[in-house]
Amino acid sequence: MAYRTLNPATETVEANFETLSDPALMNALDVAAAAYRNVWSRSAVSTRSAVMAKVAELMRSEIEHLAALAVRDMGKLFTHAIGELQLAAAILDYYAQEGERLLAPKPVEGYEGATVHTLPLGVILAVEPWNFPYYQIARVAGPQLMAGNVLLVKHASNVPQCAAAIEDLFRRAGAPAGIYTNLFASTDQVARLIDDDQVRGVTLTGSEGAGASVAERAARKLKKSVLELGGSDPMIVLEDAPVDATIANAVAGRMNNTGQSCVATKRMIVVGRARGQLFLDAMIAALGALQPGDPMDPATQLGPVSSEKALADLLSQIDRAKAAGAQVVLGGRRIDRPGFYLEPTILTEVDEDNPIYSEELFGPVLAFHIVDTEEEALKIANAVRFGLGSAIFTADLAHAAELALQIESGMTFVNHPTWSAPQLPFGGIKASGYGRELGELGIGEFVNRKLVAVSPAGSPPFGAERAG
Repeated sequence: MAYRTLNPATETVEANFETLSDPALMNALDVAAAAYRNVWSRSAVSTRSAVMAKVAELMRSEIEHLAALAVRDMGKLFTHAIGELQLAAAILDYYAQEGERLLAPKPVEGYEGATVHTLPLGVILAVEPWNFPYYQIARVAGPQLMAGNVLLVKHASNVPQCAAAIEDLFRRAGAPAGIYTNLFASTDQVARLIDDDQVRGVTLTGSEGAGASVAERAARKLKKSVLELGGSDPMIVLEDAPVDATIANAVAGRMNNTGQSCVATKRMIVVGRARGQLFLDAMIAALGALQPGDPMDPATQLGPVSSEKALADLLSQIDRAKAAGAQVVLGGRRIDRPGFYLEPTILTEVDEDNPIYSEELFGPVLAFHIVDTEEEALKIANAVRFGLGSAIFTADLAHAAELALQIESGMTFVNHPTWSAPQLPFGGIKASGYGRELGELGIGEFVNRKLVAVSPAGSPPFGAERAG
């Protein structure tokens, strides 16, 4: 596995990194396990909080440098990279500030002397993707390091500069050696780590195939796993949704990170034929107006996709969709310039027999549906194997809250595309994976919820439950 920076905007290789040797891999694991046993699991919550807060502070003070690394590694717009880093820092601050409360022992109501303690498990292996190279790490490192676990991180092979920079942030923030370790590891080496008894859990954000492979391997060793996989988020637009605000949200939801987001708005479903055409025309105008350019330029509105393969895959999906009867009403072609740029694309007439009806479109391609009824909209929203995020746009908030419970997803946002915040649990159902990150639920995935029940000296065996 080659760890290298191939700038998607210029198609030039800027940096190469060596894959770890097997002895170096196992040494990193041994150092992490010792750091967990002897240092981090015994540290005060305040000590962990100080490290988290310092990493967040460094992120903010060096934000432009770190953002530029993401631009070069995976083609992210500089302005989007700045936003990502701000969110990542906010996540680390959240756990630094709330860690003591989230980890506090909790008495068991109705049973005197019984308390549930939240204790760490040990070494956690994190396999992370390229599309949000800082945010993805923060939403694992924040809760897991605060809980007292230590992390081995195998980041994506095309964001090595970001990966190395994050490890350096933790080092400079005062994290002891072994608490956070970046691994330029191969797929086979990841499998070896999962099999090793010193690794106590695995979390992965990535493809369905990678998730299934990791989950199967972890299950053979009876290890906990958390998976955040693909998504094909629907945006349902009801007949009373305000046009201008909804369009603005739809464009942002589809085009954040050049559409390369698991929770991007990938399917827009508008109720009402006349309204549907109005929204379609508005989306064609809005997406068609986005100007490609140098992703480092703050004025650029459309960046490249992450790689030549990503571009080829999207073009193949568009061709297969057309062959099955879909209409390309906007875009559909590679942009004639250096870099892996794709025209913003809108597909209509995507029926259930079309291969992309249930596929994830991981780039600036939107499937647009117009239906007559809310029931039809729900049917399309739930027809895919994914169940990550979803959105409903309407002026009737009470109705939206009821409708949200009928969408098969881990998250539903009303009058806002699916998004993330430090306090909000993040995760999906169905083929989008299982488990949650962020918020209180995120800190509870890789911990031992240990019950300690204390009875007075001289208590009889198997006595009746004691009222609190």
